[in-house]
Amino acid sequence: MNSNKLAFIGGSGIYNLDILNQVVEHDIVSSFGQPSSKILEGKINGNSIFFLSRHGVGHRLAPSEINYRANIECLKQLGVTDIISLSAVGSLKEDLDPGTFVIVDQFIDRTINRKKTFFENGIVAHVPMAEPTNKILMNISKDILESLNIKYSFGGTYLAMEGPQFSSKAESLMYRGWNCDVIGMTNMPEAKLAREAEIRYASISMVTDFDSWSSEHEDVDLQMLLETMRKNVEKSKNFIENFSNKYFTKVDFSTDNTLTILNTSIVTQYENWNRETEVKLSNILKRFKQENNVGSK
Repeated sequence: MNSNKLAFIGGSGIYNLDILNQVVEHDIVSSFGQPSSKILEGKINGNSIFFLSRHGVGHRLAPSEINYRANIECLKQLGVTDIISLSAVGSLKEDLDPGTFVIVDQFIDRTINRKKTFFENGIVAHVPMAEPTNKILMNISKDILESLNIKYSFGGTYLAMEGPQFSSKAESLMYRGWNCDVIGMTNMPEAKLAREAEIRYASISMVTDFDSWSSEHEDVDLQMLLETMRKNVEKSKNFIENFSNKYFTKVDFSTDNTLTILNTSIVTQYENWNRETEVKLSNILKRFKQENNVGSK
């Protein structure tokens, strides 16, 4: 029996999934507060998937207002093992024109006002982030985008900025100098928290504009972004449906250790754990404690 559970986090423009059948709304809360929206569970061709609107229905939350910890912890509560993040981004490369989907494999985190870890206040963990996205999920994504004839780039560095303002030209040129491929406002700390929650993560970034670096392209503005976003949303729904179908065939994750990453990441000895923090992290730590016989009487 397949114990894997798949969730999609929808970014700007993706607030609902009308391709879902038999929809159930999960109105749950986290020990870290309220998630962005109710989490939808529904079926695509008989397979159950979860969906979370990152900005909330109606796009109520700015990037820095999103409770990333609550979002990830609530998905963990539902048993999610794999997250596909869908995001609108600006392009920092000439060949990544609007409409291109980028299968991200690296991040540079330039956000400054966000809670970036579950592990604080008496329980310390250092999860590895050298390879922040899952190669198996990336390869499935590649196959699906090829089959749908959607222009894509396999691999790319995502520069996460604080926002909500777009970049100045000087900033945009600096990020190009760092060899970044796309720029967005939401994948950090989302990817870091998914890692800490032992959830495999992949990022599909949908290009809407050329940011502000190029004098040959119009400066990014909201109307330009929204128009391209509308086109990308339809592509993303086709991607979600086809990805889900492929995911629920026999996919081999045996070479990946994300689901047990805390075994080699928690530094604080159990006897020194802050007990209030232990309770707060009960969903994040459940597997770790059970399999390592930690805290049992």
